[in-house]
Amino acid sequence: MNTSYYQSSIDSFLTENKNTIFGQLARHHQHDLEDLQKNAWLEQIEFLQQELNDICGHLYFEFSIPRMGKRVDNILIINNLICVIEFKVGDRSYSNYAQNQTIDYCLDLQNFHEGSHNKTIVPILIATNAPSKPSDINGSMNLTHCILCNKENFKEILLQILDQAKTTESLDIHSWENSVYKPTPTIIEAAQALYKGHSVKEISRSDAGTINLSNTSHLINKIIEDSKTQHKKSICFLTGVPGAGKTLAGLNIANERLKTDESEHSVFLSGNGPLVDVLREALTRDSVESAKKSGQRVSRTEAERKAKAFIQNIHHFRDDNLRTPHAPIEKVVVFDEAQRAWQKEQVSKFMQQKKGIPNFDMSEPEYLISVMNRHDDWCTIICLIGGGQEINTGEAGVSEWIESLKTKYQAWDIYYSDKILAEPNTYLNDLDLSNWVREHGHQRSDLHLSTSVRSFRSEKVASLIQFILENQNDQATKIYQEIKHNYPIKVTRDLAQAKTWLRNQARGSERIGLIASSGAKRLKAEGIYVKNDISPTDWFLNHQDDTRSSYYLEDIATEFDIQGLEIDYTCVTWDINLYYDENWQFQSFKGSKWQNINKDSTRNYLLNAYRVLLTRARQGMVIFIPAVDGTDPTRPQKHYDSIYNYLISCGLDIL
Repeated sequence: MNTSYYQSSIDSFLTENKNTIFGQLARHHQHDLEDLQKNAWLEQIEFLQQELNDICGHLYFEFSIPRMGKRVDNILIINNLICVIEFKVGDRSYSNYAQNQTIDYCLDLQNFHEGSHNKTIVPILIATNAPSKPSDINGSMNLTHCILCNKENFKEILLQILDQAKTTESLDIHSWENSVYKPTPTIIEAAQALYKGHSVKEISRSDAGTINLSNTSHLINKIIEDSKTQHKKSICFLTGVPGAGKTLAGLNIANERLKTDESEHSVFLSGNGPLVDVLREALTRDSVESAKKSGQRVSRTEAERKAKAFIQNIHHFRDDNLRTPHAPIEKVVVFDEAQRAWQKEQVSKFMQQKKGIPNFDMSEPEYLISVMNRHDDWCTIICLIGGGQEINTGEAGVSEWIESLKTKYQAWDIYYSDKILAEPNTYLNDLDLSNWVREHGHQRSDLHLSTSVRSFRSEKVASLIQFILENQNDQATKIYQEIKHNYPIKVTRDLAQAKTWLRNQARGSERIGLIASSGAKRLKAEGIYVKNDISPTDWFLNHQDDTRSSYYLEDIATEFDIQGLEIDYTCVTWDINLYYDENWQFQSFKGSKWQNINKDSTRNYLLNAYRVLLTRARQGMVIFIPAVDGTDPTRPQKHYDSIYNYLISCGLDIL
């Protein structure tokens, strides 16, 4: 894939025929070329040839930003300065969306393009027919503001930027062009980019210490091909730490197989309703918008239908196959968060109460394997397994999958990561099942993703949270001292202060939001209503000016809304359903008072809920613990103070 459609020194660009430049742009364009795009390019070429005389440097047209699945109109490199230029030809105003988009391109280069690290990057929005606006050049260099220009004042403002930057060093153009791009997309961005045809190599990091997701994809593709040619049925267990890219790997496999052979009808299945809804809606919106920009027309209904075929709710898949004894159309299925599939008792209860099916005697893993086992020749199941992420009553973990294979489906080929049997065991704590897997399965180290890539700021966040929740404050302090400059974690007793901090951190369209445990019911006194249902698609996808979006810091997402997803900066609002007294103490609010939680599995669900909440931020978080005066018996001061004091003992910063 070309980094840009056209690149040249400014000297050469100024003397080159504009039709020749246009020809290069058109040759690299992958879609039908509409008049709107043609005219925009021709006007950009003519404008820049007129305005860049007497300027020395290098110019790029349509520079690729794979993580966002987009291209920057122009990048202008002068000395050591990188100017990112977004054109809005004919526009009479500077829209907030266009400003944020330009800053986003700059942030992408700054964070993920190695040659742009520690360089001065300036976002410039040119709305050709808009009125003149004052330029905050210092703010633009910190990427807090966009330089706003029109066709009359661009040259003047560019000279002001060069004068203020006072840079005389020259950036090595060859090194910059060929430097490594190490993106860490959100799962939403990743799904959109993969769906558009980008490869996992283009949108995933490849630095040492990060498991290369393409190796995992390559291995699973080989297992699928072997199963196909040898007419075998196979199941793969892909494990990984929180945020390691399991969902990305799963989406990539489903997408690759769809493109390799449509007759496989590969599908990504998840029981995580909000994740399914958000990804489907993101793909639908993006498909419609991308088609519009390339001059094509895709109806929302058509885009929605395709997105629904690619990403399905596992419970709908289950229910569809209850209606028929025939094999499903899908030959390759990816089950996201397979550890959350239901135990037999939970399924049986659901089937009887909701479906009117008495005496249903299979766990969800056993039933799902039985559905795929209906195929006469071959099929492959890929189970994505997260350790310590079961957050709901009746979730089975890995053991139920293995038990089903052992008792009913021993003919299946089993592939598993080496971590499933490792000690201490996060995934499979049944010795008999561990021994059986060891004897009957095929161990593959590439089926474990060991490094969190959710937070590109620091890969050690998952370990920090683990130590905090394991009551190891000394170890937590040590890790936080290593990461605090890249990944700030603040603690405060003031919610207004927490919100201000979030708003000050975010630049461009970096997303911020309030999150809380679904059991944090006494945060209601702070105006935080965890029982209010939110629309996850609006919360995760809508823009800053929409009151339903996360940006407004009004609607609260719980662990059920946000598991499997992430945003840039979070405020974790903490209640005393999990409080500290020499170790973690567990409560649930029933009626008008707190009750102790004594059941181990329920305690684990609560601890995992906080683990999910504390690992959702990509760039940093603030933790809010209410300051109470003790007059409300449902809000004892000592419990809130104990949480605050323990987190401070873990080395976290006071806001």
